[in-house]
Amino acid sequence: MTYAPRMDTVPALLRDLPTWFWEVPFVASRSPGAVARSGLRQGGNSQLFAYEVLAHFGFRIPDVRSAELWRDTDATRVVLESRPLDLALFHDREQAWGAHVGVVVSDTEVLHLCAEVGTPTIWSWDDFASRTRYAHLIGFKRPLLPG
Repeated sequence: MTYAPRMDTVPALLRDLPTWFWEVPFVASRSPGAVARSGLRQGGNSQLFAYEVLAHFGFRIPDVRSAELWRDTDATRVVLESRPLDLALFHDREQAWGAHVGVVVSDTEVLHLCAEVGTPTIWSWDDFASRTRYAHLIGFKRPLLPG
C-alpha cells in the first residue's frame, strides 16, 4: 500500500517530493556512509533521510554523521535563524554527537524520519520540545553545495 500525506496538509515546499519518500522506513543502522544513497527506499536514519531530501532540492551534503555535520564548514554553515531547507539538529543534551537531524520545511515545521513514528513525518517545534530525546535544539545548518 502506498502512503502519502494529504497534500493539502503538507507545506507547499514538499508537494513535489516523490511518493516513495513518504514510505521510507526508519532503520537506525542505515546511516550516511554505511549504505549507498541510492538505497534510501530500503530505509535510513534521520541523517540519511534529511540529506536525500536536500538532494532532491539540489543540495549535496557529504556522508557525515551528526557531530561531523555540526563541525562542517565546507558543505554547510551554522545559522541562527532557520529557513526552509535548513537542517535542524535535536538531542536530549547540548551535544551534536548522536543528534537527530530534520529538514526545516516552514516557519513552524520540520520534516524528519524517526523511530517513534517509523516513517517520515512533519512535526512542529513544540512536538520536538515535548519529547525528552529531542528537547534540546542544538542549532541549524544551511546547505551550501549544489548537488
